Amino acid sequence: MRVSCEAMPLVSAFGTDFAARPPQCGERGSNFGMDVAAARGSTAMKSALSFLVAARECEIGELEQLAVTSELVSLVGRLIHALQKERGISNVFLGSQGKRFGEQRAPQALECDELARQVRERFDELYSGPHSVRNGARLFARIAAVLHGLDELPGLRERIGARTLGADESTEAFARLISGLLAVVFEAADSASDPQVSRALVAMFNFMQGKEFAGRERAFGAMVFVGGRVDDCEQRWQQLIDTQERCFQVFTNFADPAALQAWSAQRNGPKLAELDRLRQVGRSARERAALDPRLGQDWYDCCTHRIDAMRKVEDTLASHLRALCERRIEQTRAELRDQQAILATLSHPSGPQTTAPIGPQLERSILDMLQEQSSRLQAMSDELDTVRASLNERKVVERAKGLLMAARTLSEDAAYKVLREAAMNQSRRLVDVAERIVEAHELLGPKA
Repeated sequence: MRVSCEAMPLVSAFGTDFAARPPQCGERGSNFGMDVAAARGSTAMKSALSFLVAARECEIGELEQLAVTSELVSLVGRLIHALQKERGISNVFLGSQGKRFGEQRAPQALECDELARQVRERFDELYSGPHSVRNGARLFARIAAVLHGLDELPGLRERIGARTLGADESTEAFARLISGLLAVVFEAADSASDPQVSRALVAMFNFMQGKEFAGRERAFGAMVFVGGRVDDCEQRWQQLIDTQERCFQVFTNFADPAALQAWSAQRNGPKLAELDRLRQVGRSARERAALDPRLGQDWYDCCTHRIDAMRKVEDTLASHLRALCERRIEQTRAELRDQQAILATLSHPSGPQTTAPIGPQLERSILDMLQEQSSRLQAMSDELDTVRASLNERKVVERAKGLLMAARTLSEDAAYKVLREAAMNQSRRLVDVAERIVEAHELLGPKA
């Protein structure tokens, strides 16, 4: 269900009988409304009761929207995994001059196309107007970029089949599309208003991003083993390894215990030692030196085993996210029902004192509820600030990369390399260097 609390006509909710208005903000037609007409004796009381109920309903609506978005994130993860596999197959095909993996290209393309169709359907379901989702402007812009990239995919495949582009170009083209899909996941995480769901989305985003850099390493290593050493091989390889580890570190800071256990088991597997050995062989090869072609297959198989194992961790993260959304929705509904029951009891007292004034008692109860709600929302806001700190750092780094790309006509990887080298030379964090670049641009850039 697509719900927007922004679109809810709150004013009408307080000017008429609450129970008489249509279900809104996550009600799903259920009897979540309370009869605030019982509090007609006080206009202030009526407004306070209505606002309390509306606040809870907005929470339910936002959580239901997060549940829908979380399902989209899970499906996007499956599409990314399929595209990563197609990228690896394409690189081996191009690196071997079309001699290897040619028969695997068509079935993998079909798998990607089917998942892309499902993602497009979810995009259509997500859109119901400019106010349908939080962060709608940024999220829909990301979706538009992804749809454009998916439209260009058939042409890319034709060029790969005709071998009219190199493995580097193929890797970059797939990386742009996958980066666009990851940006959709990022916006979903950044828009989450519930701190528990936000933590789960941040963990999932960073794990998916780390897995993408693992996929890029697979593609890069395939170029080295099949076609010989490439320029700046050792430095580029180390950058891919370091970037993965940074993403996985953020993931471990926010992930749930089940996902951490699955990740620990994956990292301690026997394939990891083989991966490290092949990394060392590839990184130490002489310039344009021919390597044992059998190592190329070993490298691809080892990396694929690792990435497939990562996909299982993603499934664990997705299951946790779905269960968390369901649990938070039910919890908030239960809190709303309890709140309504208390207010109904206070508004309709029974017994010999029925005719006695109950205003002060009701006012104290409403005040207690308002204070509890205020404290709870403040705690949620503080926790969200902590969770979003990692997302804000990524925003700064991405903006600094964009400025470098525009100013120096660099590729994304080259811009990141400049940032990384500057951070190493200055013994500073990457985000600190990025912040200085952004600040300098704002200070020296042309005025609007």
